[in-house]
Amino acid sequence: MPQHPGEEDKPCRACSDFKTWSKLQGSKSKKPIIPPKPVVEGHKDCPLDKDELGRSTWGLLHTMASYFPEKPNNCQTEDVVQFFNIFAKFYPCEPCALDFQEDIKENPPKACTRDELAKWLCDRHNTVNKKLGKPLFDCSKVHERWRDGWADGSCD
Repeated sequence: MPQHPGEEDKPCRACSDFKTWSKLQGSKSKKPIIPPKPVVEGHKDCPLDKDELGRSTWGLLHTMASYFPEKPNNCQTEDVVQFFNIFAKFYPCEPCALDFQEDIKENPPKACTRDELAKWLCDRHNTVNKKLGKPLFDCSKVHERWRDGWADGSCD
């Protein structure tokens, strides 16, 4: 379902494999398409380690937030709040799960709009980044990073 009027024929990066998406983009642009280099750590057929799991999870959560309805109904808002509370209980890294449970107890999910949810999640991610000594992400750019692609066109 399109997120914005007039997007019926726009390919969804989250819903297409790269090959299909790049073919659709290639028909609109004459720029060469360079596929991303795969990030391979360890063996590709082994269980994810803590870092791989974290990166994959944040990618999923941020993408979900960026595709959340701009104006969700009450049921959608309640469901996504419930999702984050349940997610925090079942995350496979127990110390991470307990830490996230504490964080969302102090900072409950905010999901009255897409932007509010994306900002809330970005703040939660930055809380973790700060604890790990990692750089903080500019939360004003969450939709560029997780839905639309960078303004400089580097994702096109």
